[in-house]
Amino acid sequence: MPVIWLIDAYRAGERNQVRALVEQLGWPCETKRLEYRKHVVLPHVLGQASLRGLTPASAATLKAPWPDLVISSGVRNEPVCRWIRAASGGRSRYVHVGKPWGALSGFDLLITTPQYRVPRRANVLNNTLTLHSVSAQRLAAARERWAATFADLPRPRIAVITGGDSGPFTFGPRAATRLGRQASILARQSGGSLLVSTSSRTSEAAIQALQASIDVPHYFYRWQPDDPDNPYFGILAIADRLVVTGDSIAMLSEACATGRPVQIFDLGGMRGETRSIADFRFGGMLYAFLLRWLWQPLSRDITLVHSQLRATSRAFWLDEEFGASVVPGESDMQRAVAAVKGLLGES
Repeated sequence: MPVIWLIDAYRAGERNQVRALVEQLGWPCETKRLEYRKHVVLPHVLGQASLRGLTPASAATLKAPWPDLVISSGVRNEPVCRWIRAASGGRSRYVHVGKPWGALSGFDLLITTPQYRVPRRANVLNNTLTLHSVSAQRLAAARERWAATFADLPRPRIAVITGGDSGPFTFGPRAATRLGRQASILARQSGGSLLVSTSSRTSEAAIQALQASIDVPHYFYRWQPDDPDNPYFGILAIADRLVVTGDSIAMLSEACATGRPVQIFDLGGMRGETRSIADFRFGGMLYAFLLRWLWQPLSRDITLVHSQLRATSRAFWLDEEFGASVVPGESDMQRAVAAVKGLLGES
């Protein structure tokens, strides 16, 4: 059975993806949690195979026997994984998840999504959505855990899941107020209720505006770090339909995995129309300039994911006529697992 090294990602979204992939593979895995020398940037900027970006203590943990497979994500881990592959004499295969920074030839397999605009290659798997840990078993357990909490709220129960600022798009008080009002109209028209969850990226100003604009029966959760009673998976499991802010591809991926109807909330400008309804953020304005005029690999375009979701009827915009959502026969995770196993000649 192949042996895996998971070079753990240092950002939460990437970390969730690589851990979910390893879990689905089901092979023996050793997780390496590395520490970095923050001011050493040349190895990943120049696409090198090097451990110079690691602290000496972390570098010392990377030694033979080498694994059959190394999986990781994040720009700082790319030189490390390339170094492991070289040190093993090419025996260790390198799978990278998410955005690539180095040359595509530096990966044995790249699992990515549309916002990074990666060209088609033999070693590239272009999925529509990100990898995640939402499964039928986890949803069933969450449904049992949270059923009593939401029992008194009328159906249909509409999940409202919020992210935050992302690239050129801003989830501020104006957007949050629009979301609260539109979601309330949906619930009122159907005689239902809202199950609302914020996230680590939702600002306090947006939280207050969202909560103040809801005028129907609802449950409202303010995200807290390391909260054992976070109801997020319960909301995914129990909601009859889901509304997700368009800034978070990860949360859209998890919502689509439930098999329930999903709608995307436009923060403002996500469909190319005027941004007059959007919240202003100086960083967002600069990112929009970068996205339009500068070198594309420095930015990501999440609207490409929205377009694919809409074109394949996997999700619809919140303010458009709602159609029948389509759940693909083969999931993004199944494609990823098959590609990794194929890389090693496994079935």
